[in-house]
Amino acid sequence: MMEGRCAAEPWAELGLSVKPGAPLVRRGAGTDVFICTGSEEVYVFSAQEKRVRAVLQLPAPVRDLDVSHDKQLLFVACRSGIYRVNFQLLSHSGSSDAGSGPAELKISSDFLAVAADGVSSLLLVDSVLLTLCQTDRSWLLTLYKTPQQSQANRCDVIGSFSLPVVSPSVQGHTESKCVLLCVCLGEVTQPSSPAAASDAGLSRCHLPLRPALFKLLFGVEAALAKSPVILCGLPDGRLCYLPLRLPGSRLRVLQSLEQPVVFIGASAAMETDAGCAGCLVALGKQGRVMLIKAGRAGSERQRGIADFTEGCVPGPVECACVDKSRLYYSTGSDLLTLGLSVGSTGREGQEWAEEASGSTAASLNRPTSLNVSGVVALDQPTCNDAGEVQLLSLSARGRLQRISLPVRGPEEGSNKLPSSAVGRSVGDLLSAIGDVCERASVLEKVIRWKNQTLKQLNQVLNVSFLLTDGAKTEEKPIRCCASVGWSRLLQKDSLNLACVLQNFSPYILERGWTLSLTVLPLSCSPQAAEEARSVNYSFPFCSLCPGESLEVSLPVAAAGDASFPVTVACSLVFSLCSFLGGEEAATPPDLPGGCFSLPLNTLTVDWLHALRLISPTSTQKTLPPQSSSNPAGDLRAFLSSRRAGCRAGDGAPRPEGYSARVRVSSELLGHTLRGQRADPDPKVSESAPRSFCVSLLEWLLSEECGGVRMGHKGDKTDISSSVICGRAPNDATVKLTAKEVHLEEKSDVKEESLVSVEVQVESSSAAAVCGLHHAVLRRIQTLLLKAPVKAWSSNKVQISGLRQTLQRAEIQQGQISEALSVGMSSGQMQRILLRVYQQLRDGPLLMV
Repeated sequence: MMEGRCAAEPWAELGLSVKPGAPLVRRGAGTDVFICTGSEEVYVFSAQEKRVRAVLQLPAPVRDLDVSHDKQLLFVACRSGIYRVNFQLLSHSGSSDAGSGPAELKISSDFLAVAADGVSSLLLVDSVLLTLCQTDRSWLLTLYKTPQQSQANRCDVIGSFSLPVVSPSVQGHTESKCVLLCVCLGEVTQPSSPAAASDAGLSRCHLPLRPALFKLLFGVEAALAKSPVILCGLPDGRLCYLPLRLPGSRLRVLQSLEQPVVFIGASAAMETDAGCAGCLVALGKQGRVMLIKAGRAGSERQRGIADFTEGCVPGPVECACVDKSRLYYSTGSDLLTLGLSVGSTGREGQEWAEEASGSTAASLNRPTSLNVSGVVALDQPTCNDAGEVQLLSLSARGRLQRISLPVRGPEEGSNKLPSSAVGRSVGDLLSAIGDVCERASVLEKVIRWKNQTLKQLNQVLNVSFLLTDGAKTEEKPIRCCASVGWSRLLQKDSLNLACVLQNFSPYILERGWTLSLTVLPLSCSPQAAEEARSVNYSFPFCSLCPGESLEVSLPVAAAGDASFPVTVACSLVFSLCSFLGGEEAATPPDLPGGCFSLPLNTLTVDWLHALRLISPTSTQKTLPPQSSSNPAGDLRAFLSSRRAGCRAGDGAPRPEGYSARVRVSSELLGHTLRGQRADPDPKVSESAPRSFCVSLLEWLLSEECGGVRMGHKGDKTDISSSVICGRAPNDATVKLTAKEVHLEEKSDVKEESLVSVEVQVESSSAAAVCGLHHAVLRRIQTLLLKAPVKAWSSNKVQISGLRQTLQRAEIQQGQISEALSVGMSSGQMQRILLRVYQQLRDGPLLMV
């Protein structure tokens, strides 16, 4: 403890409120003191006369100032640049009587030494002026050559060094001031008195360090070159250094406080450190203290490395200063002091190193209050003849005062605590240990959650690359298949689609994924064109492991709806917001809504998928023979049935019948259907072979065309017959008939007979006939693609049949041209177009 109480002696009341972040108190030549409150003025105070004798008016708010080593020049940093003021000018301006008030000196552009924007701090090292400022991407440390006193004010650039800025999340207070300090290689034999150090030519910011610490921190080369080293404290918490006289040197990071640096200084680490500093001190805005010392030579643990000791004191820290053995800092509400030195106990080796390190770390947590509040700026401590430490401070209300501290007793350096304080310290340590354990547990959970999140995001990236790389495989490992079926709810029939998402990839689809299905009708009537819009269905799911599947159900069409075929576009949508959990998700600028979509495949539901099979006996009276006695009436019936098929509830179709045919060679069917069908009992298959007609109809109803499988379970029909009856989606009755047709081919050698299977679609609804005919052709195209190569090598080709078909096509083209010619009446045009339409449907080409 200290003997007595500290005394605060008011020197001046400036009557101004000090702006935070930029107040300064700096001793100059003789008894002059320079005061800056963060405004455009710099006050020159005379400690001898106890009055403000001059006011310097700068063109912009003052950020920093420094005095040359010969005490003849004052350099002031503003937002607009650095200005140089001669002390002789201050002497002439302040030579008036004390009662006349302070002299005002306006600093114009004639005093400008460096034109630089945004200078945060400056430092004079002999004849070199250093400035530190921040650009958009880096911190820039610039060196200037200061001219002689009789020369011009302008300074010449020597060089510059840059350091990249960190991210804004750890940038800290952008308005915080940077700290600059110059240290040099000291000699242990130097005298310890401040006067002797001043006589040696060392300025206030030119502090000597012990050679061991200097070499450990800045290297042997800097020590051999006896290069001064510049220390920089940045608002982002980084401590950087730059050797000035070392070729090829650059700005390097020494350590980080992880909070804005408020102060950098040097003090003696031990009582035996005479004449030079053995400890660097760095203090952060929130109270983090870092002591950097050299390990003792006898310590195996610390030999050859610097010792970084960290602690934490109550904050926030407004300003600080340091003397030989103590750190003084202000929190705005109180002025505190902290002991830094370790007494020499005569012990050597590891025992001393561990005791000294533990003693220093313990003392960092026990600052002593000096009971002085409101201090926002401090100058370097001084010591009078009686041994009292004196601090020059500036308060938040503009009061300049000198604080005298009593002489410290010899027991203060021993860092011993009374027994009552030991009990409180133990309790505080136990409480701190509990808090650390609790924080460690929380951090462990957070780290575990982040690791799991990164693994899942890696799965998302793998799935994305797998689905977007379509060059390697045509069929994606994650795809959808479906089956359709009719259901009845509340006396209304509807066609439902059961879609199955299959995961054949080696990756897991976890939270954040959604199966998106978009239903879009491809064909509809003009009246329903405005209503036929796409409908989207979304199905979020949590987990889909490899080999698993997810089944969802959705409505496709209602009974009476003829908007077929219908496409179902399947895709996987990943939501980053859903994955990270709402508020924690930060949406990237190139990802609108925080989502992206990966297309899978497209399913198609046609008329044959939606066909409902019924008994053949119930359709005998609903399929009358075709009649073409009135062509115009037949065309109107076709158009009427087309409209009726596209609108549900328009009434029954007209009684006229329509048909369409498709012919396929039996050789093609034999090669294809035989490879797809496998009878469980070959003896039964040999004794009762199934005809091509029945096999073709069964294949048409069971083929998974367009990724959709038909669901005819429970339908009352016998697929073993060559006639299938059903009800179309527009409630029209249809009949599918398959029969064998023998086509004769005449050649020069002999007559050849080609056997084919003809599939005929009949219905009283033209829309149903067109839709089913299109569905059958789609499946036949699939049949052709799956046929082996040898099936295409048949020599039974209808050369004459192809000629007849070509001739009929030429005649039909002429009839269409005649119907569309000028002067043709509407009745004649309708008659011709209907006749051509019926010929095209009833005279198909043979598919071989």
